[in-house]
Amino acid sequence: MMRVLLAVVAGGVLGTLIRFGVSTWVASSWPRHFYLATLVVNLIGCLAIGYLYATFLLRPEWSPELRNGLMIGFLGALTTFSSFSLDGLRLFESGQIGMAFIYLAASVIGGVLAAWVGLTLGRL
Repeated sequence: MMRVLLAVVAGGVLGTLIRFGVSTWVASSWPRHFYLATLVVNLIGCLAIGYLYATFLLRPEWSPELRNGLMIGFLGALTTFSSFSLDGLRLFESGQIGMAFIYLAASVIGGVLAAWVGLTLGRL
């Protein structure tokens, strides 16, 4: 159990650092489009979780440390629903109603589609 916990922690640290890097880069490159950082990491995370899920179904012998470290630790830290929710709320509050709906729809529909593409790729 301790090895699984350490794998989740290590994955979480890496996911957090990548998320911070993407957020910092987007904020400095496109400050008006702050929400793109959350959208990008969520879509990449959905794609990755679909792919990993398919891979782990085909290879059940892979260790719990690897599976939990990647899916719970890394992807759990990389993607955050709370940031998604706050970004949508900020768009509504700033009067960007149309962009808010586009962002919310792109995140939800894009996330489900990305997870499906990942799952499909993993099954190839």
